[in-house]
Amino acid sequence: MPRPSLDALSRGDGRATARPAFDDVDGDADQVAFRPMTRAEAEAFRRDHPVLSPWCVIAAQVALGAVAAAVAGLVGGRIGALSALYGAAVVVVPGALMARGATSRLSSLSPVISAVSMLWWGFVKMALSVVMLVLAARIVPGVVWPALLASMVLCMLSYWFALLWRVAGPGAALENK
Repeated sequence: MPRPSLDALSRGDGRATARPAFDDVDGDADQVAFRPMTRAEAEAFRRDHPVLSPWCVIAAQVALGAVAAAVAGLVGGRIGALSALYGAAVVVVPGALMARGATSRLSSLSPVISAVSMLWWGFVKMALSVVMLVLAARIVPGVVWPALLASMVLCMLSYWFALLWRVAGPGAALENK
């Protein structure tokens, strides 16, 4: 006897549906057989999909922070530039600390240690960012909050740019022309 569907239950009429439930579906019919890669295929995959170093993302954040500071300096003067630099530092310094910790030799001992290391360094990164934001007014007297926050957002967006660069690949824009 077929079971009532979720929409039939919500309607309250108890009519059964023609669609089978999840556990009734024959999983083998829709499954594609798993085939391990050959050595040559794995090497070609690695060549076509290089690993993006976290240090490249940190370098991009530093460059974007410098651009943000230059623009803020033109608009808001010296204090605007300092505020933007500090905003970039709120993202870059904890990110660099996390990259250093997560890529250390100790973190690569086992998958469990690697996962715990990523969680630990993620916590350290968030805590340091919060502490740096709390101390912003003391470190940069007369801080221009819009410049600081704008540079922070710009530096945080570099993760998305790095992801897009990684997915599209450095030569993807040239290949499409």
